[in-house]
Formats: sequence, structure tokens, C-alpha cells
Amino acid sequence: MRIFSLLWIVFTAVTIGIAACVTPYRSVPFQNVNGKLFQEPTFGDLSSLTLREDIDRLILGAGEQIVTLSSKNVTKKTGQVSWESSSDAKSLCQTKGKSREKCKNFITATYTLKSGKMLVCGTNAFSPSCDYMTVTDETISLDGNQMSVKGTIPFDPSDRFASLMNDDTLFSATSANFLGTEMVFQKHGPIPGQNAIKTEMKQSLLSEPNMISVNLVEASKDSDNGEDDQVFLFFTEKAVEEQPADLLVSRVARVCKSDLGGKKILQKKWSSFIKARLDCPFGDSSALVQDVFLLKSQTNWKDSIFYATFTSNPQHSGASSHSAVCAYRLSDVNDVFAGRFLAETGTGSWLRYTGAVPSPRPGSCINDETRAAGFSSSLDLPDNYTTFVINHPLMEGVVTPIGGKPLLVQSSRKFSKIVVDQVTSTKGEQHQMLLIGTESGWLQKAVKLDGEEGRIVEELQLFEDPLPVDFLQLSTTGQLYGGTSNTRVFYAALTEGCTTPEKTPVIFFF
Repeated sequence: MRIFSLLWIVFTAVTIGIAACVTPYRSVPFQNVNGKLFQEPTFGDLSSLTLREDIDRLILGAGEQIVTLSSKNVTKKTGQVSWESSSDAKSLCQTKGKSREKCKNFITATYTLKSGKMLVCGTNAFSPSCDYMTVTDETISLDGNQMSVKGTIPFDPSDRFASLMNDDTLFSATSANFLGTEMVFQKHGPIPGQNAIKTEMKQSLLSEPNMISVNLVEASKDSDNGEDDQVFLFFTEKAVEEQPADLLVSRVARVCKSDLGGKKILQKKWSSFIKARLDCPFGDSSALVQDVFLLKSQTNWKDSIFYATFTSNPQHSGASSHSAVCAYRLSDVNDVFAGRFLAETGTGSWLRYTGAVPSPRPGSCINDETRAAGFSSSLDLPDNYTTFVINHPLMEGVVTPIGGKPLLVQSSRKFSKIVVDQVTSTKGEQHQMLLIGTESGWLQKAVKLDGEEGRIVEELQLFEDPLPVDFLQLSTTGQLYGGTSNTRVFYAALTEGCTTPEKTPVIFFF
């Protein structure tokens, strides 16, 4: 958490009637943004972006190139290495009907390991592979020991996926076959593809999902009853409980980090996977989640908040196109998971389950209470527990946003990415600053004051062309990094105090 000057906080509050030090709400066009350029002839399509604050590096996956930049002097390229698919892999890919353009090795993910090394993964001509990489002050190098992995990243570079690395354990939600029809959410570790725990292939668990975000809540760090960490998956899918069954809805699912699967039933499968509908009420359609950011509480993990961007459901042709931001208390999400289950009937409809619920409660994580009852891990759980979980993954309750409505709703911009920072005024008042990327290349800055809705106070045109903001990362010192898949990356310093359009400190890379 950083201290922001009172002048900045006053400026962000102008739209709710507080006197401002500069003119109110501003829209800064591209030509008025003070930018610097980074140009690289071999720079391919941007496919991943990772910030490593421990070594002051920004790691970019750019087609078949891995590029590192100094995070402090972003005009300085510190290293570059190529990882191309073999000619045989490219030929095989094309004989299977894929285009020449897609039959390459798109570097779609880079992860930092506890050792300081990095795990780099690429689509490798529709044969996903990973390798280890070493990053030094001036160079980067791949180990050259490629590992074939499935369910880590997608086969198709255009498919969306979600992943998270924690303590050398990788959680990923993506396709696990060449056709992209087998969607899984799984964890691997310490080597990708080995010792994997994944979702059972059942439509009631995942029904043609589009994976959005994976977030970890470290409940074990300040728990008074030996709680396990919780992992949350956000996605959209076809609603099996609705008629017609092809209605797209937003979901949040939860699993336990230490889940090892069942002993007899659900072997090497999640034994804690449960899910619920995620609601962001605006317009006349079920909104579809686009991105999620977890703002972790510094005092109590239960007070953490999920911020998410949504867009209107395109299935509703009569609905006008809008975007929104909704916020959800972690405690409210877990309250829904502690509620009633739904059960599928013989006719395919889903109704409230009224029978007995096994003990320990299905979907709950191992804690001191379950250990005292003789259940030290998920492998110790009885068969009636795992049977119930596989047949009742869906909750009756719906996760609703704080206040029952969105923080922001807009029709002029289509929201894509979001990051949120907790800022403190010189009076000691805490506020949330929302930084929202749009599909047309704008960055919107909004502030959430206690007891108020979110207010957009400034927007910056990051790209001269209407290109989507596909990546956003915020450093602990207030530096914003992001970019678009169309080979452009930007850097922005979130300054304190009042600024003018001519001095807005944004640096672009093309």
C-alpha cells in the first residue's frame, strides 16, 4: 500500500462535488500523451507479458521471441532469445489442417519459480511445450530441455486460457487436446504435466467454458484453524441448469490448493471443485465476465475483494452493448459455497437438493476440525463425499456484487482488463483506484471512495489505432505495464499530485 498525496485524491474526487486542483474529468488523446518509443524489427505478436520486480525486468513473449526489458528504464532491451518450432513440427501441424501462420511456437506464458529460474511455455505448432529459462542482468538463455505438456497452455494460440504459478505449483485452465474440445482446470507440480490433479470430464462441471482468470487466496497465512489456501477460477460457460441450455453465464469455481483427489473415486481429479453463478446486473442479459483482479486485504484474507469487468451477452440481440465493473467480497463468495446445492433430475432439470449432505461438507477444505476427525488430506475422505461432489458441483445461490449493483456501467467503451490499487491519502483515508483497459485502446482511471460508486476521472488513449488492451500489470511501486497483442506494449508511471495532459507520463513500445 502506498501513500498518495492529498492533491491526487482530491483530483480523483471531482465528479462527486469536491473542489479540485485542476479541471475535472479529462480525456487525453494519443497525440497529447508524452510517449517514448521502443522499436524492434524482429518483434512478433505480443503473446505474454510478465513483470519481475525482484530483478527489475519485464519479460515479453513475442511470437517465437522472448524479450526482456529493464522495468526501470523501459527503453532498454536487456536480452532476447528465439524459440522456434522445428520444421518437422510445423509440417505435421499443417498436414493436420492448421494454417502456416498458426503453426509456430507462440510464447504464451512465462512463470517465475522459487529458484529464480523461469518456466517458459509455447504452443509449439499445436504441440504445447515448456522449457526452463535463466535471466541475468544482460542475457537470457533457455535450457534446451523441452517438455511436452498438455493442459498447461492451449494448442491454438488464439484460444484464451487462465493460469497461475504459486510455490512452483501451476494452476491452469485451458484445452487439453488438439481440437480444443477437452477443457480442463488442473494443477501440476513441480514439473508441468506430472502429478496433475484435474477436473473430471463431465458437462455439469465445465460446459464449453471460456477461461478468464485464476486467483489464489492464501488463507493458511493468518488462519486460526489451519485452513488450506483456496484457488478461484472465473469463467463463462453454457448453463446446464437453464433452458435453453446454450445460454452463456458467468461462473466462479473454488478448489482447495492441497487437494490430492479421491482415494477410490475421483482419483487424480479435483475432489473439492464446486461452482456458482456470478452476477453483475445491468441491461437485460446475463453479463459475461472478461477479467478479474483480486485486491488482497492486508489485515484479514476474508476481507479481500474481487474486481471484475463484464460485457453484455451477445446472445441477446436486442440488448444494447454495455460494459461494467462489479466488486465481490471474498466472504460473500464463500457464503454462497456454504449454501444449498442443486441436483440434476432425471429429466435434466436442476432443482434444490433436499437430501442429507455428507460430513465433512463437500467442497470444503481440510482444516484443524477435519484433521481432528481423522481426515488429514482429501485421500482420507469417504466415498460418499467424493460421490456427492461429482454429482452436485453447482450451488443454488448466486454470487452478487457489493451493493447489489455495478460500480461502473458504460456504453461508450468496451472494458477488457482491470487492475486495482489500494491508495491512502495524507489524511489516512483509504480508497481503491481502478485502472481499466478497453477494447479500443483506452485506459480509464476510476476511483472508489467509501460509500460511493466508482467514478471515472481520467482516460488516456494508449494507442493511436483502436487496438484492444490485452495485458495489464501493476507493480508495487505504482508502475503500470501492459499492451496489445498487436505488437505494442506500454508503460505508465502513476504519478502523485496534479498533472496536465502535456505531462502525462506514459511510455509506449511499438
